[in-house]
Amino acid sequence: METERSYSGWERFMFFVTPILFVVVLLVVLLVMFNPDFRTKALEIGNGIPLLNRVLPNAPSSEVIEDDNTSKMATATSQITELEAKLAEKESELAEAAGELTKQEQEVLKLQQELSKLKQEEEVKQQENDEYKVHIKSLANVYVKMTPSKAAPILESMGLEEMVLILNNMKPDDRVRIMEKMRPKNAADATMMMKDLVPSRDQEIAALQARLKWQKDSADASGTELDEAKITATFSAMKPASAAELLLKMAENNRSKVLRILNLVNSQARSDIIAEMSKVNAKTTAQLVSSIVSRP
Repeated sequence: METERSYSGWERFMFFVTPILFVVVLLVVLLVMFNPDFRTKALEIGNGIPLLNRVLPNAPSSEVIEDDNTSKMATATSQITELEAKLAEKESELAEAAGELTKQEQEVLKLQQELSKLKQEEEVKQQENDEYKVHIKSLANVYVKMTPSKAAPILESMGLEEMVLILNNMKPDDRVRIMEKMRPKNAADATMMMKDLVPSRDQEIAALQARLKWQKDSADASGTELDEAKITATFSAMKPASAAELLLKMAENNRSKVLRILNLVNSQARSDIIAEMSKVNAKTTAQLVSSIVSRP
């Protein structure tokens, strides 16, 4: 059998030292590659060794390193400043957009409130119109229940617009029976007015205007005091919405009459009428109220 070979002390020493030397050399190489300061220091040491200084490049001077670091620092500072400026600009745009969004939301809310108010006013106005139509319909039924010979003279004593308004709310057969008892001219005038299809609301306004004109003409014949009393009674008894619409129509031709009527009615009726007028035409109402206030 072969005898076991024994190792000398030097071999054992090299056995342990070789890995350590390898690791040290590897660390030095890595430091030289990735650490500029260490690389510079190593080149300075290497350049101080004879023969080795011919192979190694010259180490950069401290001024060059310092300038390079200063340049990098300045570049980094410039980039940071630019990024901060862009960030501030984006934050400003975001704040402006948020403010614009808030403003739009407020406008939308305001429009929704105005729309809701208009709907409520329209519902109230429609309800008043429906009530007025029911009232005219019931009034027409009163004349239908009468004999034609009695209903015809009463209708003929009204204005043409009022007579047509009531006749239009009757059934065709009932209307024929009553018109047969009318004077031919009155029946012909009513027929000519009914042949043109006119919205019921316009007929109501025309009837009110005719009634007002008739009352004014009658009052002119009996004196100023009677005229004021009838006008006051008429507009005080009317619904504020109907009176307001009629006065606004009158204001297109003669504002002085409208002002006179508003001065004649009592405070409560005037307040209700003006409130309804402002819903229909706020600008004209404001001008009329201003004229009332400025009058002595």
